[in-house]
Amino acid sequence: MKRDVTSAIKRAFKRRRRRARLIGHLKEHHRMGRNQLAHRAGDASSAVLAVVGPNFRRGLAWFALLLFFCAS
Repeated sequence: MKRDVTSAIKRAFKRRRRRARLIGHLKEHHRMGRNQLAHRAGDASSAVLAVVGPNFRRGLAWFALLLFFCAS
């Protein structure tokens, strides 16, 4: 017998699945499994640093490539 699941409940489950995937990705790839900084400001700083890190690495690689081609 199928349970009575409304469309609102289905939407809530979908939203929850998306959020769980995002949190799992951040924990695995951006070292956010354990927060090393204290309080709410630390939580916010940790999230911002997780976003900035890959972009900063990409920028450094681009800058090194630029210096390589300008020096030759």
